[in-house]
Amino acid sequence: MSGDGREGDRRDDEVRGARRIPGPRGAVDDLDLEAVERPVLPPPGGSAPDESVPEQGAAAPEPEEPYEPEEPEEPEEPDENGSAAEPPHGVTADASAPVLSHRVLKALLGAWALSACSAEETAAVEDHLTGCAPCADEALRLRDAVGLLHTDGSLDLDPALRTRVLDGCLGRRPARVPIPEWATAYDAETARLDALLRDIGDSDWHAPVRLQWFEDERAVTRRTTVAGVIGHLMAVDGLVSAALGLDDPLAGTGNGNGAGAVAGSGAVGTPEVNAGAEVPLSPTRRTETYWAATYPPATRAVREPWRALTHEVIRTVSLAGPNVAERSVSYGEFALPLQDALLDRAFECWVHGTDIAEAVDYPYKPPSAAHLHRMIDLAARMLPAALAGRRGAGLAGPARELVAPGAPGRSVHLEVEGHGGGDWYIALDSPAAVGSPDRAVAQVALDGVEFCQLVAGHISPVEAAAGQEGDREAIRDVLFASASLSRL
Repeated sequence: MSGDGREGDRRDDEVRGARRIPGPRGAVDDLDLEAVERPVLPPPGGSAPDESVPEQGAAAPEPEEPYEPEEPEEPEEPDENGSAAEPPHGVTADASAPVLSHRVLKALLGAWALSACSAEETAAVEDHLTGCAPCADEALRLRDAVGLLHTDGSLDLDPALRTRVLDGCLGRRPARVPIPEWATAYDAETARLDALLRDIGDSDWHAPVRLQWFEDERAVTRRTTVAGVIGHLMAVDGLVSAALGLDDPLAGTGNGNGAGAVAGSGAVGTPEVNAGAEVPLSPTRRTETYWAATYPPATRAVREPWRALTHEVIRTVSLAGPNVAERSVSYGEFALPLQDALLDRAFECWVHGTDIAEAVDYPYKPPSAAHLHRMIDLAARMLPAALAGRRGAGLAGPARELVAPGAPGRSVHLEVEGHGGGDWYIALDSPAAVGSPDRAVAQVALDGVEFCQLVAGHISPVEAAAGQEGDREAIRDVLFASASLSRL
């Protein structure tokens, strides 16, 4: 800057002569179209005055270049026959579209994208878009934005999402300590149920749940709550944890100290809970013991100790090596290898997860086909022993052909269709016999989920089979033996 101030004067002149930046203007979609005065339509053949839309708030007006409509094309000369040529592609003039200014048409783009314009306004806007590229681009962006506001798809997560994500992660980097294949169903079903429990509200934990099973040739029901069902699952899962050398959640519930520990914190493995009382082995007695010791009734606080127990079981079997699969888990009246016991726990987790979902109106699908097939296979392998037990109690027909252990005997062909289905041959006369298609005397056809509902005691044996053929007594014995596998 010079001493006489000439350079400063020149800069001031440049600032005064510069074009001012307009202030922000209101959004087009915020314009109250009902408050805008509609232009008066001119008579046919006339021209409409240039109307302007009222400004919104204190927004400064934005200088806008005048819109210059394209020059109308000269009408084509009539041909030799005296008739004018028709417009190409069957285009006809729309006489119903009103003549509106560019600014009004631009303000209507938001309403047009929402399909909120009248028929006349829609025709005018669409006619304008054919000749104005900036408005056509803005209309396309608005119409795409409106498409995001209307979704017809369900907002619920895909039940298979967790499996796909884990498969993708493990495909890139395998787990350092993989879960045994025979334990994956238990891992998946406990995770699915935990996702349901995380998604429900506090009041849903007190929703009534009706548990149902088959006992003494009839259906038996018991009412509890969502929290009571989770406590039941944790009590029976304690059989598996005890077989693995882990803490039993019911240890110590036979005395006063244990009852307070179960009801208060629900912690697994605390000294108060493990206070030296003998715990029952029967799943029914364990559940009754837990419910009796839980006062006041359990709330959503029971979820954390149950989930901690399932995680500990999965971690232990993953680190224990392959020989642990055959370790015996006692259920009191019978015992199962650990790999079958975890399948049994996965099956019960799914069944009671469905009971909870029905109580709180929550979508809950069956397990994957591979896991459901294993559950059906476990039930089919347990049927010969169940038949022998019912025969000893006088509830099934007598054995007709006793064979040597391992030899094929009379069989029922169990055909399970659909999700997780397959074919099984159930030995009728002896648990030591082998089912054989050559010795099949009857055939029963059921859906996969329906067969599992029968095994869970949720449907009657009389109404279960979709198709029956052959020895009716053998079919009845197999169906009722399937229902007898259910328990609380």
